[in-house]
Amino acid sequence: MQAQGMKPSDELRIPKREDFEVTGNGDNPAWNAIDWVTLPQRKNEGKTYATQVKVAYSATGIYFLFVCEDEVITSTLREDFADLYNEDVVEVFFWTDEGDSIYFEYELSPANYELPIIVPNMGGTFLGWLPWHYEGERKTRHATSIVREKGKVKAWKAEFFIPFALLKPLRNVPPVSGTRWRANMYRIDYDSGVSTWTWQPIQKNFHDFMLYGTFVFE
Repeated sequence: MQAQGMKPSDELRIPKREDFEVTGNGDNPAWNAIDWVTLPQRKNEGKTYATQVKVAYSATGIYFLFVCEDEVITSTLREDFADLYNEDVVEVFFWTDEGDSIYFEYELSPANYELPIIVPNMGGTFLGWLPWHYEGERKTRHATSIVREKGKVKAWKAEFFIPFALLKPLRNVPPVSGTRWRANMYRIDYDSGVSTWTWQPIQKNFHDFMLYGTFVFE
């Protein structure tokens, strides 16, 4: 898979779309006119793979489509809210208001198990809190798929929708045209050692929220 599309920058403009269903294949026409963002592979203890992302939003939530080049899928956990980051995973973080050191984290595994949490980060001391009344309009929608050629794994895809209702009581939500959120996007792979991809570079770990880039909602 050849990496194509936009180079990472400090800001990403997020186009608006009508709500649509996620299938795990990224085949909805809503994605067609949206550019790919290439995530740089910052740490490489395995093979060199491409990771690309598309992002969109609607009146009710925000959509992501990850395409992760891969040859070995490491994904044995079979429950939501598990430590998914110990296996292959994609992650997104939203720091919606810079006046608060609280942000949202979402993880999705190739096996389609998720981890949505709110994270208070007090001077580098942090721990996630699981959602309460996680149902109805507060539930995410997510799906994954494995891309194979001649029986061999070539990539995996993750497509998901995070409703703005789930982000309450974070401030600056829901976004409107011109709203700015600090954010970052990640991938972890465990082929032979730990490899990581990050949209914006970090220093210590994925929770370096002061180093996040900015989503600008169109």
